[in-house]
Amino acid sequence: MATASPSVFLLMVNGQVESAQFPEYDDLYCKYCFVYGQDWAPTAGLEEGISQITSKSQDMRQVLVWNFPIEVTFKSTNPYGWPQIVLSVYGPDVFGNDVVRGYGAVHVPFSPGRHKRTIPMFVPESTSKMQKFTSWFTGRRPEYTDPKVVAQGEGREDENTEAEIPRSTWVCLCPIPALMLSFCPQ
Repeated sequence: MATASPSVFLLMVNGQVESAQFPEYDDLYCKYCFVYGQDWAPTAGLEEGISQITSKSQDMRQVLVWNFPIEVTFKSTNPYGWPQIVLSVYGPDVFGNDVVRGYGAVHVPFSPGRHKRTIPMFVPESTSKMQKFTSWFTGRRPEYTDPKVVAQGEGREDENTEAEIPRSTWVCLCPIPALMLSFCPQ
């Protein structure tokens, strides 16, 4: 009796958004979401999340620490459209309104094991001085209505880089024959 090879594979992501350095800002929180191709489907875990608000550390580094856990499993039939994680960081402006402080995206690592990524962050800028003044005056800075466009990268060539967020993630790639269990190392 011949055994059929699996027609799908699993990608398990288990990690956290650890910390960030935004020298000019304090009291920030982070949101994440995943962007992936048509053949990919989440099978377990959360595709989106929002962290707690954190304040800068009192030492010289002034690090914002979230230790925000991420755990999700995807299945796919091919690697095209490999998942990316999109991070959005928000915090209060001088008027107390929550405004975007940075967007960034990175592909989930392609190989199994422990990986640490630093994600460059950027903020959309107004195109004219009048728009800049109006957005400052009204407290409504430019931001994306859907942060998933960050993963596309088209039309963002002149964006302003603000900060970096290190992210540590475990990745486990597993075929799924019947009754096989796989665990990611902790």
